[in-house]
This record gives sequence, structure tokens and C-alpha cells, in this order.
Amino acid sequence: MKRILVVRNDKIGDFMLAWPSFAMLKRSMNCHVTALVPGYTAPLARLCPWIDEVILDPGAHADKELQRALLARIKAAAFDASICLFSNTRNAKLVWKAHIPYRLAPATKLAQVLYNQRLVQRRSRSQKPEYEYNLDLIRHFLADQQASVVEPQAPYLAFEPQQLARVRAETAGKLGLDVARPWLMVHAGSGGSANNLSIAQYARLIIKLNQACPELQCVLTAGPGEETKAEQLAAELLAHGGNGWIYRSDEGLPKFCQVLANAALFMAGSTGPLHIAAALDVPTVGFFPAHRSARPLRWRPLNQEGRHLAFSPPEDSDHPEDMSQLDPKTMAGAIAHWGKALWQPT
Repeated sequence: MKRILVVRNDKIGDFMLAWPSFAMLKRSMNCHVTALVPGYTAPLARLCPWIDEVILDPGAHADKELQRALLARIKAAAFDASICLFSNTRNAKLVWKAHIPYRLAPATKLAQVLYNQRLVQRRSRSQKPEYEYNLDLIRHFLADQQASVVEPQAPYLAFEPQQLARVRAETAGKLGLDVARPWLMVHAGSGGSANNLSIAQYARLIIKLNQACPELQCVLTAGPGEETKAEQLAAELLAHGGNGWIYRSDEGLPKFCQVLANAALFMAGSTGPLHIAAALDVPTVGFFPAHRSARPLRWRPLNQEGRHLAFSPPEDSDHPEDMSQLDPKTMAGAIAHWGKALWQPT
């Protein structure tokens, strides 16, 4: 059985977009898959059914002792191959110094000289979704191993229905929600990633959507450090006759995933929680800038076809990153028309 190290040690959203790659790898060949991830994505990695082992990356700014310990652990694992879905000089040096015999990565940076297997990719052109660029690397590896490719399918993350029912009842009791009515979850935080809607835009969008779909209950989700933004949105909703219950994610990422799995609809900017919800195949609405490196095609979530709706400023705009060009009333009408059949199946 081949031992494979897969490197995706960057942000949560990027890591979630690697899940189809883990699925393809495990389903296509008999192998032991280890993921190299930072501490904040490790709880998600441990939820992934196609990852056998997790190695924590202390990060580029960790002290030298921790860096040496990481290299020693990777060396001791005696990997047959490494696949760097995220490549930089540090990752390239790490797998090279570990003497991994097969080292695959995109051939797009100076660090590529330290890999002995390379695939030309022009990710900066954003001609396909990020997860497809990842899958291309896995296909290249499988071809080299003469293994037949088994294509992955959504959903990529799932929980037992009984567990989700318990979490739903617990969350409803904690927040004062109706268990039976559909939940609209909105994550206004951005985690420092792509531009997002303003608090005022989110509030107007939620109010207009609730007017069109009064059955929806709005839950405002907030990760660590994002509580203030959720509180501002709740206050803005209240000032305009709306309402939003705040769910603070203070019980860890696995519990947060289970809460998101209970959403009838999830709305957010291009950030980690959007990609978690999509991996669960919860219907998602995403708000993206229109400039090339951040547009909807590049960061398309993992939903099945027809279960994701994207909004961005006009591509011919002089300011493609200016999210104020998105009109909440127009978006609310489009979301209601698109989404009602998803949370009210006939």
C-alpha cells in the first residue's frame, strides 16, 4: 500500500476545496493518505473520511525546533509520494528535504525545481474552479501509477441524521428557534479573505428575502473574532423591523459543521464557512468580487449542480471588487425564485 502525503496547509476554504481530491485518491487506489494541515483546519481534516492520518504544520513562523520536528516526522513516515496542492518555497523544501521519492506540484513557481514531478497550471487565469485544479494534480498522479480514476461525488461531508436532529433540537432550544421551520443561515464575517457585502446590504437582503419567504428563520453565524460583526448585523435587522438569532461557534469546528448541516439555505462571502456548507451540500448563495483571482468560477463551492447561486459585480465594471454594486432587493428576488423549491420540495 502506497503512503501518500497531501499538502494543503493554507486557509479553511482552500482546504475544503481539496476534499474531492482526497476522495478521488482514496477511491481510485489502495493507499494510506496523510494530510499536512495547520492546526485550525485539523478538526476538519479529522472529519474527512478519505484522510487516514493528519500531520500538524506549526506554520512558517514557528521556531526552528518545531520546524525540525516536522521534517523529522515526515522523514520517519517514509512516504512514497507527496502531492502539494498548495505549493510555495517552504512546502517544496520540506518534501525535498524529507527525501520523498515522488514529489508532485503545480509547475508555476520558482519552487518547482525541488519537485521531480510537475504539472503546468495557470491558476492565476482562473479558467476553472480551484477544486478542479486540485483534481487535475490527482489525475496526473493516478495516471503515473497506472490507476483508473474514480470520479468523486457530492456530498463530501455528511453526518448521521439522528446526530443532526439532536444538534437541531439543541440549537433551537438555545437560540429560541422553531425546529420545524427552515433556517436561513448568514455568515457576514470574511476571515480576511475576499471582499464581502456590507452590514447594511446583508440586512436589507435578509429583510427582503424574509418578505418573499416568511417561513425562513434567520440565524447569524459567527466564528471566533467575528461576534461583533454578527451583533452589528442583528442590530441593523432589528432597527429595520427584522430579526436574526446569533449562533456563536464556540464549541469547535465539528459542532459548527453539524449546525450548518441543518440550514435550509446558507449565505456568505467567499470564505471558509461557505465552503463547509457546500461540502455538506446545503444550498449556498455566495458573494464574490469580479476581479479574476476572486470571481465565482475560480472559487465555486462544492455543491451539486443547481444548489449554488453566485452574485458578483459586473465583470466590465471599472471597480470589479466594489461589492456595493450588488443590489439586495434584486438579489432577494433571484434567491427566492431559485431557492424555494430547495427548502420546500414538493
